[in-house]
Amino acid sequence: MFSARSLFQEIIEHDESYRLFCSVAAGGEAQGGWENGRIAALLPASLREPAPKVTRHGADEDKHGRIFHALLRKRGPTPVEVPAAIDHTMLLERRGIGLAHDRLRRDEPLGELDIVTYLAHSRVTEQRAADQMGLLEKCFGDHPEVGRAIRRILRDCALAETGVHRDVSLAVLDRMGRILGWSAARSAVLATAVRTMHGHERLGGWRCMTGLRMPERRDVLGGPATGAPEYA
Repeated sequence: MFSARSLFQEIIEHDESYRLFCSVAAGGEAQGGWENGRIAALLPASLREPAPKVTRHGADEDKHGRIFHALLRKRGPTPVEVPAAIDHTMLLERRGIGLAHDRLRRDEPLGELDIVTYLAHSRVTEQRAADQMGLLEKCFGDHPEVGRAIRRILRDCALAETGVHRDVSLAVLDRMGRILGWSAARSAVLATAVRTMHGHERLGGWRCMTGLRMPERRDVLGGPATGAPEYA
C-alpha cells in the first residue's frame, strides 16, 4: 500500500515530476498575483476600501510563485510549460467562473457584480476571501439582485470547481504516472480515489466551500506584505 506522504515523496524525489509539480505551483501563484493586481487597480473610487487587501493578496501570491521558482533553481531544472489540461484557472474561465482575463486587461473600472464575482470565486478557491464574502452577504443578503447573485455564484463556483479539480487531478496523475512508471493498477486506484472524492463533493461536500463564518484570525491581510528568503 501507499500513503499520500509516500506519493508526494516519490514525486519530489524524481527530477521530472518535481519539475512539473513546481512549475504548476509557480504558474498558478504568479497568475493569481497578476489577477489580484489587476483587480485592485480596476476597483472604482466608490469601492476602494478593499484595494489594499487585494493588493496584499496578489503580493503574497507573487511571493509564493517566486518561492517555487527558487526551489526549481536550487534543484537545477528549468520550469516546464504547464499543460492546458492542468491549467486550473483557465479551465475555470472557460466555464465562466471568475473574472475573465480579457476583462481584467481592459482599463475599465469593475462594477459591483464584477466584484461580487471575484469574491465568490476566491471564497471557493481560497479561504482568505471568507471575511469579504461574509461582509457582502451581511450587507446585500436581502438584496433582490446582488444577494441572489452571491448565492448563485457561490454554488456555481463550487460545483464547477469540483469538476475542474477532478479533471486536473486525473490529468496530473496521468502525467506523473507516465513519468514515474506507475503500474496500471496503481494508476487505477488513484483515479478511483479522485472520482470518489468528486462524487462526495457533488452530493453535498461542495457546501463546505461556500459556508460563511467569522474567521478565527481577523484582518490577516491588513498589514504590509512580508518578504521571503530566496532559495538560491
